Amino acid sequence: MWRTKAAAACVICRSLAHSNYGIKRKSPLQNLHLVSRSIHHPYHPSLKFQRRPLRISLQQFSSLNRLPLRKTKLLNVKYGYQSYRNFWLARLASRLLKIRYLILGSAVGGGYTAKKTYDQWKDMMPDLDEYKWIIPDFIWELDEHIDLEKLIKALPDADDLAKLLPDFEKIGESFTSLKGIFSPGTPGETAFRATDQGYDSDKQYKKVSDKEKIDQLQEELLRTQLKYQRMLERLEKENKELRKLVLQRDDKGIHQRKLKKSLIDMYSEVLDILSDYDASYNTQDHLPRVVVVGDQSAGKTSVLEMIAQARIFPRGSGEMMTRSPVKVTLSEGPHHVALFKDSSREFDLTKEEDLAALRNEIEIRMRNSVKEGCTVSTETISLSVKGPGLQRMVLVDLPGVISTVTSGMAPDTKETIFSISKAYMQNPNAIILCIQDGSVDAERSIVTDLVSQMDPQGKRTIFVLTKVDLAEKNVASPSRIQQIIEGKLFPMKALGYFAVVTGKGNSSESIESIKEYEEEFFQNSKLLKTSMLKAHQVTTKNLSLAVSDCFWKMVRESVEQQADAFKATRFNLETEWKNNYPRLRELDRNELFEKAKNEILDEVISLTQVTPKHWEEILQKTLWERVSTHVIENIYLPAAQTMNSGTFNTTVDIKLKQWTDKQLPNKAVEVAWETLQEEFSRFMTEQKGKEHDDIFDKLKQAVKEESIKRHKWNERAEDSLRVIQHNALEDRSISDKQQWDAAIHFMEETLQSRLKDTESVIEDMVGPDWKKRWLYWISRTKEQNIRNETKNELEKLIKCNEEHAAYLANDEVTTVRKNLEARGITVDPCLIKDTWHQIYRRYFLKTALNHCNLCRRGFYYYQRHFVDSELECNDIVLFWRIQRMLAITANTLRQQLTNTEVRRLEKNVKEVLEDFAEDNEKKVKLLTGKRVQLAEDLKKVREIQEKLEAFIEALHQEK
Repeated sequence: MWRTKAAAACVICRSLAHSNYGIKRKSPLQNLHLVSRSIHHPYHPSLKFQRRPLRISLQQFSSLNRLPLRKTKLLNVKYGYQSYRNFWLARLASRLLKIRYLILGSAVGGGYTAKKTYDQWKDMMPDLDEYKWIIPDFIWELDEHIDLEKLIKALPDADDLAKLLPDFEKIGESFTSLKGIFSPGTPGETAFRATDQGYDSDKQYKKVSDKEKIDQLQEELLRTQLKYQRMLERLEKENKELRKLVLQRDDKGIHQRKLKKSLIDMYSEVLDILSDYDASYNTQDHLPRVVVVGDQSAGKTSVLEMIAQARIFPRGSGEMMTRSPVKVTLSEGPHHVALFKDSSREFDLTKEEDLAALRNEIEIRMRNSVKEGCTVSTETISLSVKGPGLQRMVLVDLPGVISTVTSGMAPDTKETIFSISKAYMQNPNAIILCIQDGSVDAERSIVTDLVSQMDPQGKRTIFVLTKVDLAEKNVASPSRIQQIIEGKLFPMKALGYFAVVTGKGNSSESIESIKEYEEEFFQNSKLLKTSMLKAHQVTTKNLSLAVSDCFWKMVRESVEQQADAFKATRFNLETEWKNNYPRLRELDRNELFEKAKNEILDEVISLTQVTPKHWEEILQKTLWERVSTHVIENIYLPAAQTMNSGTFNTTVDIKLKQWTDKQLPNKAVEVAWETLQEEFSRFMTEQKGKEHDDIFDKLKQAVKEESIKRHKWNERAEDSLRVIQHNALEDRSISDKQQWDAAIHFMEETLQSRLKDTESVIEDMVGPDWKKRWLYWISRTKEQNIRNETKNELEKLIKCNEEHAAYLANDEVTTVRKNLEARGITVDPCLIKDTWHQIYRRYFLKTALNHCNLCRRGFYYYQRHFVDSELECNDIVLFWRIQRMLAITANTLRQQLTNTEVRRLEKNVKEVLEDFAEDNEKKVKLLTGKRVQLAEDLKKVREIQEKLEAFIEALHQEK
């Protein structure tokens, strides 16, 4: 009976399947779910566990449309057995309505399961926010070319998107209603129970294999990270080559435009000016830079070299190599080169020869900066490194912190290093790159305490653990490395923690080999596999990216505040200058030096304007003052003691020849050189009224002294001068009466001058005469009384013999001594001879002056060679020869001065000024005062402010 009814139902269904009723649609049976078909058609040929694809009409059954379910109308079938067919049609319709809910629930349940699986996978994926640096820079610049606001407006709102999601509350209700569709024992319940059993077995399998899946997922994640890291490196390499080509094209001028300075170069210039700025002034340097600090041999220099991608620093095994701060400016460029701030030479960092020369130059500069008796220096060495792919930033490598002063170091080395490190770290905007050696015990670290004192909150500190490969090999507990990285072993806090490997300890390793070794180590390291370290915390590449980002963030946050501070300082300095020096231009030390240089050169040129007459008068007068004593004492007086004219002339000729050969030319050159110095000094020190500026006095004096020290007279001048002087002295022919009278006048002036000197000496010997004693109440000393009595006795001796010789005989000395002893005066024979020399000298000079008066009429007798005349005027001829020699010598020296020596002196002055111009210490020492210092501060502050404003403008343009 049941089979008969089932067969009848199949006939009805087939009739429904073949009937169209004017509607072009698929048969309801074909739209039934598999379970529904199993209920109605257990013997249908399609029920052999073959799941046909669901074909659900979206318009009727989709829950996305939120439409109410409609009841299916019963079909009027024109066959027999109407009551029986109507019964089956009613049951079929009710079943179809239940199947619609079943299909809807299945779809909703599948969607919910898919969403839950998606959420689980989403939670398992790593946070990609930390990998934003992977995206090239040009992606962030797309907003300049694509209007993203229009795209955002074109997308639907969040409310519209929410309408498209399924209603999960109704889905839950559908699940509860599905349990009531089938009664216990039905085939549907059996099917669901089988499904529940499969789900329970899957759940149990998941519990068993969770640990294995986690391990597999971690390994797969590491492989994926390494894969993308390699892809990133390959893209970076291609990007580097492309940027290199672009920069090379710009260098060749293909775009026919002048390249602007990069931001980092502009910023580095500001820091260079600030390093030269007077630190004692109240404006402090708070501009950001990356300060690299660490214990000695902790790997500071190696980390810096990895960031710069070149082995640029001198290296040593355990000894202190960094002896002064080294400021390294990293920037991007077409070629990998390095150059110093004060040099134009470029070192090609791709060539080993240039690298060795650069390391040697850095070491030389460090040693030269260290003062005698010190180990380290505060003087900063400024170095710029350019290359494709370098991260733009400014780093300062400081000497390593030490705990003990060893032999060969200055006693204050430890304190000096601490003070240098604190001076750089106390800058509130400085980024502290704290380097810690991972191969030694953390408790031995000194630098961490120092860093924690300067940055207690760790808001600007980046901690770097070096030599992680040695640490992992030597440390028994790997979790200790994790504690170090996480900052749990130190009291210091940090903005970020990184672990790097800087090679195997071989100084000959290249940067590429170190990179490969570092990547290979972290790929196989347990620190990553066990999630002790995150992928973004390892490798120097990630470190350089993080440091660069932190550096530029700090720059953007603080640079405008610093610009405002320098603007206020500039206003204060300008106000002070206007109040103190309202009528003077603001000239700094270099400008003042240039002004003084021009004045000095003008004064040197003024030497050429001195008239020949003035030169010759000065030279002749000075030369006679220098040689007159020799002429009188060694030539004239000995010759005058002779008895006849022949002997006089012979003696004079011999002594003049000896004098000319040995002394006279040298004396003449000395006189000329001293005369040039005196005239040069006169022009240099002469005040020029209101235009004179006493601020240049020290500089002019130093230039004068140094120029005179460097100047040497032409050695060949003496030889030529000797010949000229010898010829002049051999001439005895006085041509006219005028020359004769001039010679007599010259002789009289000379003898009177000597007589006056002699009178002064005698007065000092015998004391004041009676007039001075009565007028000025001055008395003679005992010795003066003895000399006075001796003088009186000697004068009596001369009166008795007016033609007495120049020297006293021994018996004459005895006679004078006995005469004085008879009057109770004891006299030493030496005193008698000494007094006699001055008395006879005075007598001789007076006699010679009288003879000059007699010879005024002797020119006529001279022309006749004094024949038939008792008058002999050979001494007049001698003084004429001396006078003529002086005139000729003065003329010769004047020509040498004006034609040669003045120009050589000018050249020496220029050389001295050029040397002083290059010596800043000299300029600071010679150009001093409040005015100079105020102008210097004003110039520096203006320059810093202008460069900061230009940098800020360029920074805004880049943003």
